[in-house]
Parts: sequence; C-alpha cells; structure tokens
Amino acid sequence: MPIIHDVRTAVRLAERLLKSRRSRRELARRLPAAPAPAPGTIEIAVYFADGPVNMYQVRQWYAPLAELAATHPVAIVSRSPGTMLTLLDESPVPAVYARQVVDLERFVDEQAPKIVLYVNQNARNFQMMRYGRMWHVFVNHGESDKMYMTTNQFKAYDYALIAGDAARDRLADALWDYDLDARAMAVGRPQADHFAGAAPYPDDDRTVVLYAPTWEGDRAAAAYGSIATHGTTIADRVLASPAHRLVYRPHPRSGVRDAAYKAAHERIVAAITSANAADPNAHHVYDDGAELGWQLAGADVAITDISAMIYDRLAVGKPLIVTRPEAPEADVDERGYLGDANWLSAADASDVVARVDAAANDAAELAKLQHWVQRYFGDTTPGAATARFHSAIERLLDRWRSVAATRGEG
Repeated sequence: MPIIHDVRTAVRLAERLLKSRRSRRELARRLPAAPAPAPGTIEIAVYFADGPVNMYQVRQWYAPLAELAATHPVAIVSRSPGTMLTLLDESPVPAVYARQVVDLERFVDEQAPKIVLYVNQNARNFQMMRYGRMWHVFVNHGESDKMYMTTNQFKAYDYALIAGDAARDRLADALWDYDLDARAMAVGRPQADHFAGAAPYPDDDRTVVLYAPTWEGDRAAAAYGSIATHGTTIADRVLASPAHRLVYRPHPRSGVRDAAYKAAHERIVAAITSANAADPNAHHVYDDGAELGWQLAGADVAITDISAMIYDRLAVGKPLIVTRPEAPEADVDERGYLGDANWLSAADASDVVARVDAAANDAAELAKLQHWVQRYFGDTTPGAATARFHSAIERLLDRWRSVAATRGEG
C-alpha cells in the first residue's frame, strides 16, 4: 500500500507540473497583449495568491469590486499562471501577474496602492504584507462560524471588514488584546447585493431544493462535508419525488483529498443525469458554474453543510436546513446560529423530502431566521451592505491620507 500511495502521489505531482507548464506557456503567449493599468493609477489592490481551484474566493467579490472601481481604481494581483489566465478571461477589473517577489516589488513601486484587500489566509499573503505605506485589510470570502473565522491571523492585518454583530462577538471571545473598535468594521454581505443570474429551470410548481455541500476538509476538526454521509441519500430521495427539483452545487474542492468522497459526488452527478433522462420535465441541475446568486435566491429550501453557504443563504432569509457532521472530531461551534439551526443528521437523511416540505411552510422557522439574519448581517435591504462597504473604504482612505500627511508622504 505505501508503494501504491507513493506512485499515486508522484503521478499527481507530475500532472500538476505539466498543467503548470502549459499554463505558463499560454500565459506567456497572452500576457503581452493584455491591457495593463497605467503606473500610479491603482488605489486598491486585491491580493490573491491561490491557484484556480480557489477562484471561488475571489469571484464572489467581482461585482462589489467592479462597482468600487467606478470611484477608486482596483486591480487583482495574481501569483498563479492558471489563476491569471482565468482572470484575463473573466475579471471585471484589471489583473496583474506577479509570479515572483520581484514582480510584487515592481507592482508596489509602480502603483503604490493605498489599500490591499485579502480574501483568504494564504501563507503567501505575508510576501505582500511586508510592504508598508498601505493598509492591509482582511475581507475574507464568506461569513461562517467555522474556526477559520476566529484565527489569530486577523491580528496580522491593519484592519478587517467583518459581516456584523455575530462576527464581532466571535472575534472578541477568541482573540486576546485585539482592538475590535479600532481594527474591525462591520459591512454586512455586499456580495448579496449582486446575487443574480437566471435559473436554468422553468418557474413551475416543483419545490426547488438547493443542496450545497462543502468539501471533505483537510483535517478531522474541519470535516464538515456531507456528500459521503448524507449526500447520496438526499439526492436519491429528492430526485425520486415528482414534486421536487434538486439543484446540486458542491464545493469546487469536493473529493480532492478523499477518493470515497469524490466517488459519492460522482454518484450524485450521475443520478441527476439519469433522473433528467427519465423525466425531461424535471430539470434537476448539477451546478458547477462560476456564478453564484440564482441558486441562493431561487431555491425554496436550501440544505448546506457548516460553511459560508449557510450565511449566504441567511442573507436571503429563506428556509434553511444544515447537515450535522458525522465525524465526532468535527468542531461545531453552537454558540451562534448553529445552536438554533434546523439540523439534519445522516440517520434522518432518508426523510429529507418531508423535512424540506416542513421547512418550506413553517412560519415559526422563518421568523427565527429573520432574527439571525439581523444578528449576522445587520440591515439586508438591497444596497445597504454595499453602502457600508464603500463607507469603510472611504474611512480607510481618509485614514491613509491623514497618516501620510503627518509623515510628509502624501
């Protein structure tokens, strides 16, 4: 077995190397013709050091960044050739390729951004954070009660843009000697102001069930994924019901570490294909697209794992069911919304259709959701979060100008 494991690891490494080389060749061909921001024009940079598999983290910021760029020029800095190729195809703001540290230095020298935004905790963030004379601001890629949201790494940034009261209390409880009033600004969920897209199914009488599981996780404490424990049963039951429609949107990393998890995911995809072939009017959906919006806003009931998808759905204020992790080591913090969630255990997954119907018609459950929406995101009136996001950026820019003026460097 160790030999087989070593061979598989070697094959994966070789495949990654070949893919990286292809991406570098393609980028070398395309980059000379790509438009580049003129020196000194970028006020705000978004630093993204990850590869294409984590593009979802920056994609959800596209629309808010495009709107912000109307008043303060924005660029996304990429460290990965594969990511840069994707950004060239789809980013609504300029993308800058900085594969090596010397490229970062050139970008900083040429552009001198006032604010750098970070959407994740990639270790390579520190290669950008070495530069002073700019604010380094953590904006994250979602809101949740996972342990990721209380990491001591928050202290590495000058400021953090957080969602609301729940995030503030979570950080206050977890971090020692962290000045939340000075360093954290609540902006809500500006991405929710841009939830859009047309649903790829008809507007009929079927109850639409969004099943949006997370991946298997990289350690036991973060084993929140339900595809292998709940997922195939959920899919089978919903697909078998003529009154329901399944929209399956798994995390992009599902199955990257666990072959059994990947196999369960593939069984669900195959089951959707078979169900649609048997009944072309069913219009079940396997959704692996880049666009996020219609799934959350359109589903009658959402079933999610412990992930940021819970909180994206909370912002919509519609029925929500959360899968209970089967792994006993999974770290579940039930001090917030999860202490009041509509839980679905693996043992109860066979009753998922009845649970969905109950959630869709339970007025008390909807009223309870509204309490948590306010606690996590504040005012969710369309446009309110965007206004708070822009206000936070203006405060940071004003602070930058004030500090620069006192140092004679404005």
